[in-house]
Amino acid sequence: VQLQASGGGLVQAGGSLKLSCAAPGRTVSPFTTAWIRQAPGKEREFLAAITWSGEDTYYAESVKGRFAISRDFDKGTVYLQMNSLKPEDTAVYYCAAVWGANSIRVQPNDYNFWGQGTQVTVSS
Repeated sequence: VQLQASGGGLVQAGGSLKLSCAAPGRTVSPFTTAWIRQAPGKEREFLAAITWSGEDTYYAESVKGRFAISRDFDKGTVYLQMNSLKPEDTAVYYCAAVWGANSIRVQPNDYNFWGQGTQVTVSS
């Protein structure tokens, strides 16, 4: 599975950004997609995941109510809408995938395929 993340940038605290994760091409098997971030000097942090159908989602407590993950099946793209951004949200954001239609995992190491990452910087 090839993943291409985009949409990062610089935003002021309280602002919003929408990240995109495109999966060009066709795959034989369905996969579950997640957003994971890594801040400087910190471990990777799971944020949200969505099943192949898009019917089920799961969020880390740290972003619940502020971030929303969604999927456009026709476009083969998963989005992460981020609202009420805080300086502590500054990190490189990655989309990742694991085989299985309903394989939501919260451990970053459980995901086999990764995009290149997109930088999100929130200024105070």
